[in-house]
Amino acid sequence: MNTLNKHYIFGYGSLINSLSRAVTGESGAVLPVKVMGYERSWSVMSPDFGMSSVAVVQREGAFCNGVLVEVPESEIPHFDLREQGYERSRIEPHQIEAYQEIVLPEGILWIYHACEITPPTQDCPIALSYADVILAGCIEHGHEFALEFISLTKGWEFPALNDRITPRYPRVQPQLCTRTINTLVAEAINLTDEELSVAYKKAEK
Repeated sequence: MNTLNKHYIFGYGSLINSLSRAVTGESGAVLPVKVMGYERSWSVMSPDFGMSSVAVVQREGAFCNGVLVEVPESEIPHFDLREQGYERSRIEPHQIEAYQEIVLPEGILWIYHACEITPPTQDCPIALSYADVILAGCIEHGHEFALEFISLTKGWEFPALNDRITPRYPRVQPQLCTRTINTLVAEAINLTDEELSVAYKKAEK
């Protein structure tokens, strides 16, 4: 196949999570990487859901971690729909750094980014139901990868909400082990240990 016909999306939020990607569309090979020239922050991107999301903006000297995901060209409109409110732009191979010493794939590289960051508010806080999905995806690539996600994301000091009992995030994954995630975010998120301890309701059998 002509490599110019191959498309890759850099996922830096919920797209890191394999189950979450599968909800939207077909995808192929996945490679954990860092992208240079973009800074990730919590931002009000989903006001209709009453929550904030992570977004990246162009910032010289900045970088963030995530995954490079191969996506068939026919599937891109489905991901565009998922990422409404973001702008899809091309990134260049020299902006990509792989965690392993391997040859990076050749093709067209895309990133969904914001033009500006709007800090989370009490009405649109950082929702744990969304953060849980992202961090579970990070854990797929190792504990250190998840810790790096936290350290490379701005805005943890803004309002947060444990919404696990009544999730605001539409692609919530209530089966996740929140104990592991709580350990990761305890030092970063603006919630008490008691607030963090609230878990998802388990479905009755």
